[in-house]
Amino acid sequence: MATTRQAETEISAGQEHLRRNGMMAHLLDALEAGEDIGHFGRLVFTMVARHFVDEAELQQLLVQDPAFDDAQALALIEQVAARDYSPPRREKVLEFQARQDFPICPNPEDPDAGNVYKDLEFPEHVYAHISEYREQQAHAHDAEANAAG
Repeated sequence: MATTRQAETEISAGQEHLRRNGMMAHLLDALEAGEDIGHFGRLVFTMVARHFVDEAELQQLLVQDPAFDDAQALALIEQVAARDYSPPRREKVLEFQARQDFPICPNPEDPDAGNVYKDLEFPEHVYAHISEYREQQAHAHDAEANAAG
């Protein structure tokens, strides 16, 4: 029984961290209510939540969505991990949101809403990955400008 309590404590700690961000709290609430948060809602949730909860807990959270089953949840988790997707910036969240009915970011007119980097602290490798990506983008833009000019 102690291991069950320990697992519950770990679950609560991970979700507690996620709830520091309004958008993630909104997604957690919707999942707990058994709502379909849409393809992009599940993708955004997975890209962020995987840094705070383990794979089994993440899968349990995702299957609360009635449009998703265990196999689909596991496939999404593995895809996001294999491609090492970074948590999306607010602009990307809003772009995803425009492509589905469920509101991923419940308050899109608030400039801070949907910004997971404002409220959540990710592992250092996430920030390093983002910096590396931005450097690659800058080099690509420089190369395009030199080729055009």
